Amino acid sequence: MTTNCMKYSYFPLQHILAQHSDSSKPTFLDVSFDFVTIEKKIMIGDSELCSIPLSITINEDEDVSKFDFILTIQYDLTINQFSCIINASLDLFNQETINKISHQFHSILYDLFTSVNDIMKNKSIYEMSIMLSNERLLIQSMNNTQVLFPSATCMHHEFIYQVIQHPQKIAVELNEQSLTYTELLYYVQQLSLVLLNKYNVKSGDIICQCVERSLSMVIGILSIIMVGGAYCPLSSQDPSQRLQVLVKETQSHLVLVHSSTRILFEIDIVTLNIDTIINHEENSTSIHLTQMSDVPITSENILFVIFTSGSTGIPKAFQLRRRNFTQFLRLFVYANILTKTDTIIQMARCSFDNHLLSLVGTLTIGATLIMLRPEGHMDLDYLSGVLNEKQITVMQAVPSLWNSLFNFLHTTNRKSSVQWLRTVCSGGEVLNNKLVNLLRSQVRSECRIRNHYGPAEITINCTNHLIDLNKDQTDIPIGQSLPNYHFLILDMFLQTVGIGQEGELVVGGVGVFAGYRGRDDLTAQVMININEQIFYKTGDLVQMDSNGLIHYVGRRDFQVKLRGQRIELQEIIQCLLMLTSITACVVIKWDENHLIAYVQSDSINVEQLRHYCQSNLPSHMIPSIFIILEKLPMSPNGKVDRKRLPPPDLSLLTLSSSSSTTGLENRSNLPQNQFQKQIHNIWYEILRCTGQQISTTANFFSIGGHFFFFFFF
Repeated sequence: MTTNCMKYSYFPLQHILAQHSDSSKPTFLDVSFDFVTIEKKIMIGDSELCSIPLSITINEDEDVSKFDFILTIQYDLTINQFSCIINASLDLFNQETINKISHQFHSILYDLFTSVNDIMKNKSIYEMSIMLSNERLLIQSMNNTQVLFPSATCMHHEFIYQVIQHPQKIAVELNEQSLTYTELLYYVQQLSLVLLNKYNVKSGDIICQCVERSLSMVIGILSIIMVGGAYCPLSSQDPSQRLQVLVKETQSHLVLVHSSTRILFEIDIVTLNIDTIINHEENSTSIHLTQMSDVPITSENILFVIFTSGSTGIPKAFQLRRRNFTQFLRLFVYANILTKTDTIIQMARCSFDNHLLSLVGTLTIGATLIMLRPEGHMDLDYLSGVLNEKQITVMQAVPSLWNSLFNFLHTTNRKSSVQWLRTVCSGGEVLNNKLVNLLRSQVRSECRIRNHYGPAEITINCTNHLIDLNKDQTDIPIGQSLPNYHFLILDMFLQTVGIGQEGELVVGGVGVFAGYRGRDDLTAQVMININEQIFYKTGDLVQMDSNGLIHYVGRRDFQVKLRGQRIELQEIIQCLLMLTSITACVVIKWDENHLIAYVQSDSINVEQLRHYCQSNLPSHMIPSIFIILEKLPMSPNGKVDRKRLPPPDLSLLTLSSSSSTTGLENRSNLPQNQFQKQIHNIWYEILRCTGQQISTTANFFSIGGHFFFFFFF
């Protein structure tokens, strides 16, 4: 039988298995490891036993392997020598890969057998590096980014310097309103003195601000910085209950507000209406500059405190030092991403750390800041008009917004709106080649399209990739590190991985944050000391290509991004578990637009769940679909088996109201008159519905809609 088998051993095993599939057979490589000891001839009578080769020669140019991958080690006792042979299927591997594996294996053996160091001999397998010398050189060159700058000055001094240099230059505009650098400084000094004298603000105090987009927003931020405070933005879109929690977390004794946002805070929280100060005539002659110059401020002072989603259910507040931001800003100017001649539009909400770059960064380099009316970044007609009228040269946004805007410009034939753009920056989401081609088709040939990446904990951005518009790329890299940042890609054992291997990105350098406020335990989990340098563990899986460019792969944990917003799914879970009727809960991201919540309960309905989330979570964290189960599926080790969770029926997103999960049970909820039918048809087309009709009581956001879809109404 063995002889008969050998007749057909040239036929690749994977082809045989493909014709005779067996679900019990693992779908991995068929690997053979052989250790052969060569001592002397083995004779049976006059016959000598010979080993059977592990490959079959078809002709002089072609061998067929009987396994996908074979490693043979031969030990010749007569001369005390090892030799290794690697044999691999060219159906699965290319020659370059096999050569690399052989060099890596040779490197390990060389280290083992030539080392006289006991430390090397006693190392665990996972501690042994398989990196090749060319890979080590590439990583060293990737981190050889040191650029020297003059000693950093205080941020408010940088702003005052720009006032001296360009006193009558427009500093900030919003629609028909504008302030020159001189006027802006005047109002900032007014508010600063009130903070110092009336509210006794000290250097290092955290001052919260909850205002809509306005000139007052800029005045408030700069005033907080000028008095040495730490600026903590709060979104007026968040539920009131969440805002109370955030203020208490910061232990801030003051919140800057507008008249429209004051009602969001309880009476025991001290608030200050910015507009009442800057419009008060009595303040016009009471500017005492010497008092502000006496405020003790250092580069180690905290500049910025912003809340991100927290895995414990409580938002965590990360802290950036003043030096983190000033050194990062210098790098953006050094890379010619921002210049003092630019006109920069402020796109990011205050819940994004990026808004600090567009507001404060613009004004400390002497450029002009263009603000949008509240929610103006969601109105594409208004936004495109501002881009053209104000001659915007630099714009930063997430890919989903870029996609909506440029599709709108294409369909409305308003390509001229982006004719002034010099720099287009994308970040916060994965950028694909299809979107790059869309951008390229409408901007000027001189415009530079850049892909950025960076968790908030490393100060806004840490990479910069200038996209080559003459080359089609299926995978757009996040690029290389900015100067004075350092990257390492580590495996689960904190060992550096080589080219093409997947690992977690850890970032060191000038932008690494000061930690989570009041949560040393969380800070310790994400910080790591490597060779006396502090690195931040991003939780992002990446790969480095042979050109030293970093490619984003995905998340290591259950943190996700939805339309540019970073969301810790555990925070949603903890919020839902506060309801006593819920005994267990799982939240997952489904496709690119939906969060799905699986709830274990026998006494709650979808309408109650949605109403509860609307009162306790920001809109971007509210699940699109709630699936109520009697019991969540469990794995043998006692954890929720996510693979056995029932897939969501996305058609429910186009069915009846949020109180129903089974469809149009009430025929009265169907469109009745011509107006309702027209609205129904618009929703049906925009949401790309199929099947049943949409109920007249359905909530646009709960059935899969989001703000970007309003552009197409």
